[in-house]
Amino acid sequence: MNRFLDKLPFQRSTLVKALLIAFVASLAATAAVVQAESKDKKVEAAKPVLTVSLVKPKAIEWAQTVAANGNVVAWQESLIGTEIGGLRLIELNAQVGDWVKKGQVLARYNDETVQAEVAQAKASVAETEAALAEAKQNADRVRQLGNTGAMSEQQMTEAYTKEITAKARVQSAKAQLSSAQVRLGQTKIVAPDDGVISKRDATLGAVSQPGQELFRLVRQGRLEWQAEVTAAESARIKVGQAVSLAVPTGKVLQGTVRKVAPTVDVKTRNVLVYVDIKKDDSMLGEAKPGMFAKGNISVGQGKALALPGSAVLLRDGFANVFVLQAGNKVKQVRVKLGRQADGLMEVEGVAADAQVVASGAGFLADGDVVRVVVK
Repeated sequence: MNRFLDKLPFQRSTLVKALLIAFVASLAATAAVVQAESKDKKVEAAKPVLTVSLVKPKAIEWAQTVAANGNVVAWQESLIGTEIGGLRLIELNAQVGDWVKKGQVLARYNDETVQAEVAQAKASVAETEAALAEAKQNADRVRQLGNTGAMSEQQMTEAYTKEITAKARVQSAKAQLSSAQVRLGQTKIVAPDDGVISKRDATLGAVSQPGQELFRLVRQGRLEWQAEVTAAESARIKVGQAVSLAVPTGKVLQGTVRKVAPTVDVKTRNVLVYVDIKKDDSMLGEAKPGMFAKGNISVGQGKALALPGSAVLLRDGFANVFVLQAGNKVKQVRVKLGRQADGLMEVEGVAADAQVVASGAGFLADGDVVRVVVK
């Protein structure tokens, strides 16, 4: 054979190359087969990473709410001031936080000067009434004489005029008395309604100025929550709907929608919802005007899918669940969370018939194989 190849040098070189190429190709094919077989064995040898139980999303009737933020304010805050000037404040009977009744005297000014004015007005009324009585008697005598000719026309007219003038003077004196009595009443500052004193600017010994503010009163101790909602959400809110709001003290207060503003704020594009806060013993204790509060407005009932909280995994700032696929593999599915109650969480983004890993999601990764147990 070698002699034959030696006699054919060109052909021998070509043949060697061909044999080498065939040998390399055979090795590559063998390696591919071995690698494929190894991969199949590896797949067959894959073991479950976790033993899990499954749960299906639960369809429930869930109260639908609109979340909102807003401020707690006084339902109505009365400004209590003085209408009289030039008098000294000599008595203060109310402090900030005091509960007062309608008509209760909160402060009093020195009324000696006004008392003198009232006495003078009363004396003037008595004087004019006496003058009226005399003028009336004279006029009555003139009427009795009639047209007998005993009195001239001028005398008769004069008697009637004096009577009319005396009546006018009596009315004027009584008006002055009423004015003095009104001023006397103004020396006492009284509560216009039941409520809580929220502010006091009155200072003992200060001289009054007309229109000066002395107190502020939260009428009837009544508070309201002014919640801001979007224009779209406002269409779902109706008068009378129940509201729950959490105040900074940690207490949850109850309320009722009283009114929805008819206009939209051009700056924020939000709508104000006025909520009456239910009055209780803690009013103006747990909630105070000026507080910021978060709340939920109940707008009805609706169907929702819910999963146990243990089935939801928060990862990278998103909520995820693991859904069982073919071959006992799990797939990570991102969901959107909604309301929470009684250990259940509302979820969106998962099918109603999905089989979800009930617990242990934190130990799983997308594509893991699991062992399923039935409870």
